[in-house]
Amino acid sequence: MNDMTSPLPKAIFIMGPTASGKTALAIELAKTLPVEIISVDSALVYRGMDIGTAKPTVVEQAAAPHHLLDLIDPSQSYSAADFRRDALQKMAEITQRGAIPILVGGTMLYFKALLEGLSPLPSANPEIRQQLEQRAKLEGWETLHQELCLRDPKAGARIHPNDPQRLTRALEVFLISGKTLTELTETAGEALPYDVYQFAIAPQDREVLHQRIEMRFQQMLDEGFEDEVRALYQRGDLHVDMPSVRCVGYRQMWSWLDGEIDYNEMVFRGICATRQLAKRQMTWLRGWKALVWLDSLQPVQAREKVLNVIRAITD
Repeated sequence: MNDMTSPLPKAIFIMGPTASGKTALAIELAKTLPVEIISVDSALVYRGMDIGTAKPTVVEQAAAPHHLLDLIDPSQSYSAADFRRDALQKMAEITQRGAIPILVGGTMLYFKALLEGLSPLPSANPEIRQQLEQRAKLEGWETLHQELCLRDPKAGARIHPNDPQRLTRALEVFLISGKTLTELTETAGEALPYDVYQFAIAPQDREVLHQRIEMRFQQMLDEGFEDEVRALYQRGDLHVDMPSVRCVGYRQMWSWLDGEIDYNEMVFRGICATRQLAKRQMTWLRGWKALVWLDSLQPVQAREKVLNVIRAITD
């Protein structure tokens, strides 16, 4: 995909687990190169969710143009298809301005959707959804999850029993089309019309990443994370099954506000959930093709490594 003579416009991917230094690297690159940053993060799309998502600060956003932040209210949903549509539009605009889009984030499903395209899935069917929700009330979501595991083992392994939205969608797709979600999503879609250079940044030592995650969570608490979630909690129109509230950290803080766990347990669970997220992100990355790895603990060398590639494709 990295053909120097390619007529396709250029794009850079900077991927990595949470707390690995992706945003800092992108901003450093923007100081010397004509680039604009596109967020590839399923949590940063929500307005009013800033501290717990480690959203780039006002200073960071002033240092480099950022796109696809604060797109929707936490009561709304945002899919990989929505992301691909919006990202392609922003990439085209950036390219037309003579700049290079740098796509930065850790939502690997979004990167995959952008790179490989998405197969057309059947539209939602309110009647089938209602039937599934009624079944869940009578039989429990665990029973529906077991059914999904039988019909579509890959989707069953990927989707948690406590994720009713994705669980409903996976079963709905099968009931409408007779094909599993895995069958349909693994069908090749429309490839990304860009020449893409892909980088992944992470500490070589996993323990360092764990320490960074714990420090970041404590920093979020110091910066007012509790007040941020409390404001969402007091709105009254959000609940724990919504994608926004299920974001790492928010779900655990929500459980504390609900009185289900004490404060120390909330902190412990929040850090553990963030570590689990990082582990899933690293699993994706280890299976990713055409990646150049960068070390979080050597930011100067990481920056130079990316700069050398970008200079080569812009000269």
